Amino acid sequence: MARSKSSRWRLRLLAAAVLIGLVGAGWGWWTINHWRPSRAAYPVQGIEVGSEDGAVDWKAAKAIGASFAYLDASASAFARDPAFTQNVEDAKEARLQVGAVHIYDPCQPAEKQAANFMTVVARDKAMLPPAVALDMLADDCPVKVSDAAVLSELMTFLNQIETHTGKPTILKISRRFEKRYRLATRIDRNLWLESTYMLPEYAGRPWTLWTANAMLKSEASASALRWVVVSR
Repeated sequence: MARSKSSRWRLRLLAAAVLIGLVGAGWGWWTINHWRPSRAAYPVQGIEVGSEDGAVDWKAAKAIGASFAYLDASASAFARDPAFTQNVEDAKEARLQVGAVHIYDPCQPAEKQAANFMTVVARDKAMLPPAVALDMLADDCPVKVSDAAVLSELMTFLNQIETHTGKPTILKISRRFEKRYRLATRIDRNLWLESTYMLPEYAGRPWTLWTANAMLKSEASASALRWVVVSR
């Protein structure tokens, strides 16, 4: 009888531990998916939106605290986000500042990528500085591209789009790209880093923009949004 009671208590304790674990995991998941840095620490906050994010309710984005939106405009030498122009108009109508992002491909010539970006993004003094997303590595290019060539081509790209927009570009550098090329200390531009929930420190110098939550759930979109803050 004593063994039977002892077994039942062990099962109950195990069930309670499992339940506590499930509740903790659920709370953690909800927290991460709804977390945004405090407005006191980072007064200026916004979102990044691309074609994979689907439709955005821009008024709702404004209501939850977004004051700006960076929109994926072009990628590599030919790809373009067909929703970019409409997103720009809708975001401006909701009174958000707007900037454009180009997703850089080290396997493609800088001139072709710059031409692609400039075809999509018109000159507009009201636009935020352009951003170039750097995540793809040259290691898998069909034709070998040296590290020196990656840097040289990127500088050509930056010079061309900066001439077009009249503003210095922001470098949106992923952790793996920075680890491979150590770009942050080689090119003097403002940085945009990514690290959900934790402050990003992989660039070795201060950042201007931080993707603080890449999976924010909100009423502004059916899919998760990338929530971005500006350093003080």
